[in-house]
Amino acid sequence: MLRSVTRLLVTVWALLFPAIPLDAQTSDSTLLSLERIYSSAEFRPEPFGPTRWLARGAAYTTLEPSKQNPGGQDLVRYDVATGARTVLVPAGRLVPVGDSLPLEVQGYSWSEDEQQLLVFTNSKPVWRQNTRGDYWVLNLRTGKLRKLGGPRAKPSTLMFVKFSPDGGRVGYVRENNLYVEHLTTRRIVALTRDGSRTIINGTFDWVYEEELDDRDGWRWSPDGRTIAFWQLNADSVRNYNLINTVDSLYAKVIPIQYPKAGESNSAARVGTVPAVGGRITWFQIPGDPRNNYLARMEWAASSNEVVIEHLNRLQNTNLVMLGDRRSGNVRVVLTEQGEA
Repeated sequence: MLRSVTRLLVTVWALLFPAIPLDAQTSDSTLLSLERIYSSAEFRPEPFGPTRWLARGAAYTTLEPSKQNPGGQDLVRYDVATGARTVLVPAGRLVPVGDSLPLEVQGYSWSEDEQQLLVFTNSKPVWRQNTRGDYWVLNLRTGKLRKLGGPRAKPSTLMFVKFSPDGGRVGYVRENNLYVEHLTTRRIVALTRDGSRTIINGTFDWVYEEELDDRDGWRWSPDGRTIAFWQLNADSVRNYNLINTVDSLYAKVIPIQYPKAGESNSAARVGTVPAVGGRITWFQIPGDPRNNYLARMEWAASSNEVVIEHLNRLQNTNLVMLGDRRSGNVRVVLTEQGEA
């Protein structure tokens, strides 16, 4: 019976969609075929970016393949009004001392005065996205290119590096701790020292990424004097063991901190710390931190207040709070609720 049905389906398909001879497929360019779609370059999108607006919005930069340095990327400036194209940073300026090849630019950003370029490269995955890697700074005035992190930084361990508002420093997360590095003196200041597998500063656990799309967990204040950041305590989150059977001859057990329904979540809190180092001020947010989420956090209109969004675990009540940097006190300014 099954064979009869199969033969019938094949016959009907052949009548409805007669086969096109191979020579016709290759000779007639108007015919669309799977081979043409997947083996030729005509349907592939042209690469573009990543792009960045320059400070005054009159131009943007993007990456393009370098003709002078094959395999490298030029950083190109386009004027919005005229479309004029200028190679702002040729790939040859992104060759580290002692190397012969330019850095592979996987991300970049500009300092406020557009005289320093931050380059992200050699990236590695954290959960879903490649959010850790190596960072380099190119000074356009001096032409000097140097790697961030200092001699103690292991390869591909820096995360979410950002220029300070004055451009004289960068902040970053490394192995669950927060640091500020001075670009002139190369002095590195540790803002937290308790980072570990269970104490997570400036970034997030699996649940915050999965539920809330949170990854970058710290912010410069507008005046550059203070840093606000999340800290997660995952010491009571149980492991869910994944079995990796593809990397080697013997299977490997990979423990992932994963709270199932009703189990203990990470406890999250938000605090501020002087950018020169010092005492952390934690915001006094009421409720059980293991049964609430601090979903969003940004500086408010000044460098003295932080906006925090607080969700209950059911995620049907959102409290928008303003937190005072100096006292740690918070007040609710908006409440949103929904049955779903």
